[in-house]
Amino acid sequence: MSDKKGWGSTVAGWFIEQEEPTGAAGIEVDGRIRAAAEETSSPSHEDYATPSPTQGVFKTSPPPPSGGQVDFGAVFAAAGVDGEEQQRVARTTELLRSLPAGTDAAVKKQIVEASLKAFGVPIEKIIEASVEEIQALDGYTRNGAADNDKLIQESDARIKQYEEEIKNIRGVMQQSVDEQQNLIKVCNDKKLEIQQVLEFFGRDTVARVVKASPKLHDPSDQAATPST
Repeated sequence: MSDKKGWGSTVAGWFIEQEEPTGAAGIEVDGRIRAAAEETSSPSHEDYATPSPTQGVFKTSPPPPSGGQVDFGAVFAAAGVDGEEQQRVARTTELLRSLPAGTDAAVKKQIVEASLKAFGVPIEKIIEASVEEIQALDGYTRNGAADNDKLIQESDARIKQYEEEIKNIRGVMQQSVDEQQNLIKVCNDKKLEIQQVLEFFGRDTVARVVKASPKLHDPSDQAATPST
């Protein structure tokens, strides 16, 4: 019984449930498979981000999407679905699309099965190829989700590294500002201490000595001289 439940869960993963039926009906499956498909809902992003056996379906590395577009033929080929198998699914899809939307499902099934038999294409081979392609797409999506999660984690780690570096730089800047303010304070305190000597001799005497000394600069002359 547990084996049947496991098989049913696997089959359910091959179907994407739709709120409304589309105009072109898919190939009918028997009641047991349909019931198993209805037991589970569509997979979420979190489901696709978790490891799955379908992530290992690829024989070679599939091409990455480009500009949101996917080379489905190359993806299927990377999963081992050969050109003949892909053609079987493609022809069946075209045949289904060509049927009038209002045609009864049972009639559609009869038409499709008769056409496939006329072309000598076994239905089992079409179902097998269709499932192969869905497995490939499922694995492709899961691999993309895993790559996306890895990129986000690596990017987040880099952002945190840069934020820490910015924090350190701001700390160095603030330390430099604090040191400069402290420098101004201690120098002003020392200037006030030395100024007591100048005040002892008097402003006029200090002015005369400053003007006569080649080493000293008159503050008034320095203020009047434009900077170059």
